[in-house]
Amino acid sequence: MGRQRHFQASLKGLLTLGLLSVSSLMGANKLSVDLQGLPASASVDVIIQFTGPPSQADLAAISQAGGVMRQAMQSIHGALVTVKVGQLNGIAHNPNVLYISPDRKISSSLEFAEPTVNANIAFQYGWTGAGVGVAIIDSGVAFHPDLKGRIVYSESFVPTDSSTNDAYGHGTHVAGIVGGNAFDSTGPNYIYTFRGIAPQANIINLRALDSSGQGSDSSVINAIERAIQLKNTWNIRVLNLSLGRTIAESYTLDPLCQEVEKAWQQGLVVVVAAGNDGRDNSMGTNGYSTIASPGDDPYVITVGAMKDMGTTTRSDDLVASYSSKGPTLLDQVVKPDLVAPGNSVVSALAAGSQLPQRFPGGVVPVSYYFKGGKTNNTSNSSYYFRLSGTSMAAPMVSGAAALLLQRDSTLSPDQVKARLMKAATKNFPSTSVATDPTTGISYTSTYDLFTIGAGYLDVMAALNNTDVATGSALSPTATFDANSGNTFVMAGPDSVWQNSIVWGTTIVWGTNVIANDCAVVWGTSIVWGTATSSAFGIVWGTSVVWGTSNPFPQTVDFYGDK
Repeated sequence: MGRQRHFQASLKGLLTLGLLSVSSLMGANKLSVDLQGLPASASVDVIIQFTGPPSQADLAAISQAGGVMRQAMQSIHGALVTVKVGQLNGIAHNPNVLYISPDRKISSSLEFAEPTVNANIAFQYGWTGAGVGVAIIDSGVAFHPDLKGRIVYSESFVPTDSSTNDAYGHGTHVAGIVGGNAFDSTGPNYIYTFRGIAPQANIINLRALDSSGQGSDSSVINAIERAIQLKNTWNIRVLNLSLGRTIAESYTLDPLCQEVEKAWQQGLVVVVAAGNDGRDNSMGTNGYSTIASPGDDPYVITVGAMKDMGTTTRSDDLVASYSSKGPTLLDQVVKPDLVAPGNSVVSALAAGSQLPQRFPGGVVPVSYYFKGGKTNNTSNSSYYFRLSGTSMAAPMVSGAAALLLQRDSTLSPDQVKARLMKAATKNFPSTSVATDPTTGISYTSTYDLFTIGAGYLDVMAALNNTDVATGSALSPTATFDANSGNTFVMAGPDSVWQNSIVWGTTIVWGTNVIANDCAVVWGTSIVWGTATSSAFGIVWGTSVVWGTSNPFPQTVDFYGDK
């Protein structure tokens, strides 16, 4: 029923904007934008979502239209089908068909920052994530000394490849950030210790990306579904998705978003990388509205990337200019939810993986972290590698969620999200500038709620927070009122944000600034920054953000690593 209400609300909004006609809903507008321009003779793999469990008659009609059933997707009332593009309009006229989209391609999104987020203090107090299962949906997790004995389950969802090893290397690096125990960087001769946030958490390896770090909606959906099925067997409480792709439709229709919502509703904290497109100005937004799917879903915790500046203190840290910004395209959801260290992070290296060849700048010399006692201490490390991206920031938050759940196993996903956001550090500069050393191009970051969300991950502050949210923690949406010139953040009537101080200190986010379930963000009042925000003109001056013009054609692809 919740999904149906989301869909109805979305349709109501589109009809209000004049973007849909009632008659069109029965046909072409059930097709995603990226299907509508394809030649009729082309064969395409599509995910067909139905309004409920499809009947035998529904499936028979697809077969009669020439569609070949590849897989039932019961979790989202859908099916993966190969069909000619020319047959899609006919299939879409079935009133039981909700939406049809391609089985889109997905890929991963690419000292250790543990002290920066105060996880080292949590470790000293015994908070290690012990007993908590974290599912890593990625390119696989390889054997590594830092993860030995804690990869409790492995399965591949990559078509025609049953190996659960990590030939690419991304998933192992992510797993190390979540739960590496620094076995191979601990001792009196080690300069740096590369320990994960939850170094005793169990890792559930659900491989959905191939040896090149590529995958598809269906492979990720299947992996998420397995995590739900195994949640009680391995006490899976957290799901990490350091992957994403371009938004092509409202989250209310996106099959990937529908699946992460199901996981959330089944009790899993879902953490998603925001994306690495914060420098992208192809839509004229200076990197705003570049959050990737499924990070655009209001249920999940969407994480942007910070630079720790090579120090363990937080005072000099800056946002990474490549970190994707909100509000989300089409739905204007306020994202990211928070930020965490993601730049130049050292973590576990999968033996024989592609990372050192693809990103030679990430090679870590043994001498960087080991000060003697080995004859080969000037060689390159076989155990650690350095990567940057929101892919690295997301598992910081996944690890933090595991610590919260170790401390209090009764917390719901909404309560975990609320604590992490409320406890996040909110001290930032107004702006910062980063210059690309290769191109010489400079990028200015404004520290507003669409760049750094509720603030900077602070693990110990979250562990010390005892608030228990009684409402939902769905990320709110932004609304621009052209008449008043104000921008509002809309929180639902049952939202925890109604009575919580979350998004800054200039404006207290609470009942004293809530009016008709909304709070003024820009205009007569400010949430982040001083009297004005450069983002105001950038974001609200473009019709792309507000859905009044179509951002396509643009490539529907998964964001890559930095």
